[in-house]
Amino acid sequence: MSEQQMKNEKLYQATMSMVRKMLENGDISEQEYCQIDTIFLEKYHPIFGTIFSDISLT
Repeated sequence: MSEQQMKNEKLYQATMSMVRKMLENGDISEQEYCQIDTIFLEKYHPIFGTIFSDISLT
């Protein structure tokens, strides 16, 4: 894994951690969560993040 890939992975994971917290707090819906996840998957192209993005939230 290159330095840039590691940086992207960290950014994706940190971002989605905040988004998951928003979902837990009821600030966003599950549909909005999925939309945000899609946007950040496209932006960061995480290697490990894609493993967990398909897991159901319910």
